[in-house]
Amino acid sequence: MPHESISVFDIFKIGIGPSSSHTLGPWRAAQRFLSSIQKIKNLKEIKRVEVLLYGSLAKTGKGHGTDIAIQLGLSGDDPVSFEVDLLHKKIEGIRSSQKIWLHNEYEISFSPEQDIHFLYTESLPYHPNAVSFLADFSDGEKLAETYYSIGGGFVKKEGEEETGNMNIQLPFPIDNANELLHWCMKTGMGISEVVMENEMAWRSEADIKKGLLDIWRVMKDCMYKGSHTLGQLPGGLNVKRRAAHLNKKLLGDKEYKNYESWIDSIREKGNDFKYTLDWVSCFALAVNEENASFGRVVTAPTNGAAGVIPAVLQYFVVFCDGDRNEKIIQFMLTAAEIGSIFKKGATISAAMGGCQAEIGVSSAMAAAALTECMGGTQRQALMAAEIAMEHHLGLTCDPIAGLVQVPCIERNTMGAIKAITASQLALQSTPDFAKVSLDDVICTMWDTALDMNSKYKETSDGGLAVHIPISLSEC
Repeated sequence: MPHESISVFDIFKIGIGPSSSHTLGPWRAAQRFLSSIQKIKNLKEIKRVEVLLYGSLAKTGKGHGTDIAIQLGLSGDDPVSFEVDLLHKKIEGIRSSQKIWLHNEYEISFSPEQDIHFLYTESLPYHPNAVSFLADFSDGEKLAETYYSIGGGFVKKEGEEETGNMNIQLPFPIDNANELLHWCMKTGMGISEVVMENEMAWRSEADIKKGLLDIWRVMKDCMYKGSHTLGQLPGGLNVKRRAAHLNKKLLGDKEYKNYESWIDSIREKGNDFKYTLDWVSCFALAVNEENASFGRVVTAPTNGAAGVIPAVLQYFVVFCDGDRNEKIIQFMLTAAEIGSIFKKGATISAAMGGCQAEIGVSSAMAAAALTECMGGTQRQALMAAEIAMEHHLGLTCDPIAGLVQVPCIERNTMGAIKAITASQLALQSTPDFAKVSLDDVICTMWDTALDMNSKYKETSDGGLAVHIPISLSEC
């Protein structure tokens, strides 16, 4: 079986909320569809484009902004650089004009209501998140392509042979935790050091470090913005933002001008347990309130779980003397490898595995990273990841009204707190006596995912989504 090589920058992607699988993935799929057309045709030959959404993409696509993402992807906009403040204006422009500029080059008639079809009762066998694009050309020819958004912004085209990263030869190939530990023991390197050596198969060490610090900058900007933005979240649930209120309550009338002075202000008020706990919650809430508002976030490893890694890393920076670039890079390298192992051995898609695949995986990633950065051994880091996931097993994905708000936003605070607790447990434990390995818990997570009823896999057909009296039609 060919080895799958996954880069740190495959796990951490800059994008726009609210969902990596339902927003970022379809956005990328639309971009790829246009690229396919441009290889064989001129965009001016297109008469019509239709989009078919299946399975979970249909059932929760409205709440997750799937239709919005596809329109932006067809327009040629990129989620990394698109100005989020212009999003609603652009989408309204397409709706009102009933036209879309393909790749920002050629205008065709396009009605989002008529040309994007939500096939609520249909699913494709490969993956619940499926989207088909249909193009009619002026010469009578047609083109149809199907893509699967398989979690974390990863996209696979139907019938496509595995290429790209499958051909990258890493010095330390890793598919599971045992192999990671093997290389650590053989070389004497820490987890982050092994990952850095592998990452250099793609790019230079300087580029890796710069890229990771750029990722951290986006996370910081997201936390800061979310902690200072009042109001309600879009979508119809009328969920009130809480991070800014909590930030104000904790700091009172303390004055500051930017992120750096904000952090100084937080430190000045101490680090007792309740205070620290409140800030971890605030950091996580801030990120996922931004995510729910179509803000710019980093998949970690998904958008729905985007608040866990930043919250725990911010905790380390603010309260554990971790405010050094080398420690931040170490944290992110370790976290990414744990996310990669979960993707290979199970899934990071809630549509496949429920919320254990998102919050559970992000909590495990953060737990391992924090443990290594706090001086833990490689075995302790893996033990922390195992503890974090073990206590997320079976967690369902049941978003109310298909929105990434309730219970998703609060779950990020819980995942962050569990990660810190798991790290502390591992640091105070001897891994040799552990009964469950990380590979054991990954295998168990996948078995649980396979057994889980589909109504608990990001369909809004079960759980909280059917017990709260709000329907999709109201949103």
